Amino acid sequence: MSTGKNKSTIIPILLVNFIDSLGFSIVIPFLVILILKLGGNELSYGFLGATYSAFQLIGSPILGAWSDKYGRRKILLLSEIGTFLGWSVFFIALLIPVTTPKPGSGIHGVFMNTLPLFLLFIARAVDGITGGNISVAYAYLADISSHSDRKKNYGKMTASQNIGFIVGPAMAGVLGATALGLLTPVLGAMFISALAVVVIIFKLKDVKPVIEKQEKKEKVNILKLPFIPYFLLLYFLIYLAFNFFYVAFPVYVAQQLHWTVFKLGIFFAVLSGVMVIIQGPVLSAVSKHFSDGSLVITGGIILSSSFALFSSANDVVLYTGAVLFACGNGLMWPSFLASLANATDDRYQGRVQGIAGSMGSLASIIGLISGAFLYKIFGANIMWLSAVFMFLISGVCIRIVSIERNRKLAA
Repeated sequence: MSTGKNKSTIIPILLVNFIDSLGFSIVIPFLVILILKLGGNELSYGFLGATYSAFQLIGSPILGAWSDKYGRRKILLLSEIGTFLGWSVFFIALLIPVTTPKPGSGIHGVFMNTLPLFLLFIARAVDGITGGNISVAYAYLADISSHSDRKKNYGKMTASQNIGFIVGPAMAGVLGATALGLLTPVLGAMFISALAVVVIIFKLKDVKPVIEKQEKKEKVNILKLPFIPYFLLLYFLIYLAFNFFYVAFPVYVAQQLHWTVFKLGIFFAVLSGVMVIIQGPVLSAVSKHFSDGSLVITGGIILSSSFALFSSANDVVLYTGAVLFACGNGLMWPSFLASLANATDDRYQGRVQGIAGSMGSLASIIGLISGAFLYKIFGANIMWLSAVFMFLISGVCIRIVSIERNRKLAA
């Protein structure tokens, strides 16, 4: 494989990841408020998120396999063009006035048949079907990183993503206060996705695995590779626990606590800011002394405690939960990604990451839709379900420690 595993090659993919998260995070603070304004509720909010995941479930493994065959750069470019088109449709949706009255309840209140809301679903579908950005970017990073550097580099990857989540909500507050209102942040997202296309074209070097002739003739069953089914199951479970939070928390604070776009933006900016610190210098320091598996387990337990705090109505408790969430996620997720990459043959990184992305998408579909229904029944108490679930997942992650130990003995 032609990897070019040197430090300088990491910067362009980090920049692409930052730009990607920046464009998405600009819309996050007002998305739930927009849905409510267009006549939606927690169910339509959950279904909107699930629409993206459903189409990503289809597209992610295909794009991952294509990236193995045709090169990471081409597929990243295709994904970013899809993101730009998705935001373009999103922008058009906001230009169309709501022509039906806001529904109060019942089946009409679930599906929300206003034309703007329908176009929002189309926009998320377009972005989702080409939404291989993250999985292909993860595969790209694995290609250009040595085994010993992967945890550190995945930490930088997630840190660059979270820097975007700091800047994005802040930009949303500023742009949303302009005369054009919510149109301006969406225009910003369109511009930023176009910028990512430019960076990929002019700054990102291609990485294409070299596949031997015999491998071209034989179709490798990814699910039969050692340990891969276990890691894919963990990927699914972790995403499932997160998506109960992602659907319930924004609706809870917007509906019940009456948080504004500005307050939501500040909350996510603080959360992401702490996470950048954890995934940067803190992770680099602790990774020298602790294995990936131990950090996954520790991070999962911290995350569990954070989820429990998100059911509170007290701002101090909620911000404490945000700090714990940042610490737990900052330790767990990069370490888990490094474990997955190290357990994967370099020749199959794209396909494995693509399938992993699909597992995450499947978990998102289930989590967002079921979470929306559960929130309608239990309200913010659904956070306790995420807390217990994440604690149990931490126990399942114990096997990662033995896998790492056996790999070191075999090396």
